[in-house]
Amino acid sequence: MSISKTTQNLLKSLLPDAIFLSLSHRQKVGRFPRLRHPVTFNEKILQRCLYPDPRYADLTDKLLVRDFIKRTIGEEHLIPLLASPETFTEADFAALPSSFAMKANHGSGFVKIVHDKTQTSFEELRALGESWLKTDFYDVARERHYRDIKPKLFFEALLIESDGNVPPDFKIHCFNQPSGAHQAYILHISDRFKAHPRGDFYDEEWNQLAVRIGHYPCSTVPTPRPAHLDAILACARSLSAPFDYVRVDLYAPGDRIYFGELTFTPGAGVYPLYPESIDYEWGRMLHSQPILPTLATATPDMRSREEERHAVDFAQR
Repeated sequence: MSISKTTQNLLKSLLPDAIFLSLSHRQKVGRFPRLRHPVTFNEKILQRCLYPDPRYADLTDKLLVRDFIKRTIGEEHLIPLLASPETFTEADFAALPSSFAMKANHGSGFVKIVHDKTQTSFEELRALGESWLKTDFYDVARERHYRDIKPKLFFEALLIESDGNVPPDFKIHCFNQPSGAHQAYILHISDRFKAHPRGDFYDEEWNQLAVRIGHYPCSTVPTPRPAHLDAILACARSLSAPFDYVRVDLYAPGDRIYFGELTFTPGAGVYPLYPESIDYEWGRMLHSQPILPTLATATPDMRSREEERHAVDFAQR
């Protein structure tokens, strides 16, 4: 007997966060995680989902983070903000330029690229925006810091390369050790908004690495080293400096460098890494947090510690 999607979603919503994340990790990574004594990168990201640093919410909010970017690397690295209305109206739509990007601040995947405004409508964008704003992104993957982000639409200038395409993403995984050592791995995603996006990993010298993450296939031919790679890495290093780990997303059309977002829990701890040894290698570079939240990290509506203790014990079985 099949179970309806509504029933499945209801059952999922009743699961404590630790059990939900453990089952998701088992389904996508292939093994149950060790939440009490995490070893791999994904396991330590799961721990961040459960006990986020209090800084994560504001720095994950794609609007509030702009102040941090301005103070840290300069306003010139911010994509021009066209509008961030409390309510999206026909007047707001009329005031937008012929091309732009519509986004929401409170999650991943809330992006609509508009190359030609005459090919869309206010009604279409309003309906899409309303569906985004109704999405509780915490419910999607139980990344708890998303509960503290107030959903909001905003519109940015559309970044375009000289060939007319949207520039590739530089998703830079930054690790900072207590000794002061810094290491970065660059995931270069090209053709993201086309039918066949590709993801290639490079080290800081732009040597292609035999590493894959998630569903992205690798390119058959390595991408040429960006002319201003050193400047890209310098921006990422400055933005990542306050954290032991963060993924810094940047764009580099022409000779410019623009900030995309900061991600503290990539893939919500359930993104398969290939080969599997990378999950362990990155895990050794990321220091795990205490299994129970401190008063500073706990939020008023966080589930009781007793409930979490039982959930973690279940996940270890």
